[in-house]
Amino acid sequence: MIYLDHSATTPVDPRVVDAMTPYWTEMYGNPSSVYGLGRRSAAALEDARRTVARILNAQPTEIVFTSCGTESDNLAIRGTALAAAAKGRRHLITTPIEHHAVLHTVADLVERFDFEVTHIPVDRSGLVDPALVQAAIRPDTALISVMMANNEVGTIEPVAEIGAIARQFGVPFHTDAVQAAASMSLDVEALQVDLLALSAHKFHGPKGVGLLYVRKGTRLGPVQTGGSQERGRRAGTENVPYIVGVARALELSQADRQAEHARLLALRERLLAGILERIPGVELTGHRERRLPGHLSFIVRGVEAQSLLIALDLAGIAASSGSACASGAPTPSGVLRAMGYTPDEALGALRLTLGRSNSEADVDTVLEQLPEIVKRVRGA
Repeated sequence: MIYLDHSATTPVDPRVVDAMTPYWTEMYGNPSSVYGLGRRSAAALEDARRTVARILNAQPTEIVFTSCGTESDNLAIRGTALAAAAKGRRHLITTPIEHHAVLHTVADLVERFDFEVTHIPVDRSGLVDPALVQAAIRPDTALISVMMANNEVGTIEPVAEIGAIARQFGVPFHTDAVQAAASMSLDVEALQVDLLALSAHKFHGPKGVGLLYVRKGTRLGPVQTGGSQERGRRAGTENVPYIVGVARALELSQADRQAEHARLLALRERLLAGILERIPGVELTGHRERRLPGHLSFIVRGVEAQSLLIALDLAGIAASSGSACASGAPTPSGVLRAMGYTPDEALGALRLTLGRSNSEADVDTVLEQLPEIVKRVRGA
């Protein structure tokens, strides 16, 4: 199988598994326990926190471990917004191309807690204009949330510029950096963010663990209660093996980042040129230059994406689409609709995302097979 869906998930690095294993078998103590077994788990927990903090250019006390990127986004948005509501600030700013972990949380705050939201429009490439973010800020703005890089089209957003604006106006700024972690710097000082969400399984860590950076001084109420873990910000016994895993995966990913960035960029450009040359009626979606190095996304006209994905799978190629299938009926991507594509165009979305396991031979095979597969699906 040629795996071209690294934006969905990544295989766990064997070095990460090695780091995690002792905390299931030998050092399995509860980190809240006072005896030696518990203290060793607590030490591993704090070692992981320091590792993450060093990579993010943050303080260890600013790192909160969670179960995934979705929980991190929920905690950042709901926790910050509800804390701000106590001071009469009930206005949120975000974009229509965010992950559902952001959009659904914002919608819940609007529906159940009387917040108002301004959705900043994006251009045809999915890019946010920082000037529009600034223009939307009000005296009662509680939070700005703009993702670092889009999962469907790969566009990299001007987070540092938006962060500077947010800081100028004294508004907390959250970014969902889940897609960006494997290939971009995560220096929170350079990005000028107050909250940053990550998920381990996007950078060769295990599924089921994430983290949230919370800048010191940011007012954040807990969403999950029942204990004093994570300095009262996230209750529940810490998942020590997985926390060790996310720290190790982030460390390895960032150490290899620049070399892997260059390698993936070369593969991406080769694949892009071949697809545009060999398949008519295909349009690249997302920004041409400001995009993740291993990310390609297209509108393939004359096909329905689900049929194309099945045909690719039968040929041994794993890919994905921007549309979700609910009750057997494909739904056009909200991201592509926000970028100005019609529902019919959006139903022909194809996403090919490269990663560590891919080679030039994989690209050659895809370029040999994909044109014929598209032709066959169009004919059907």
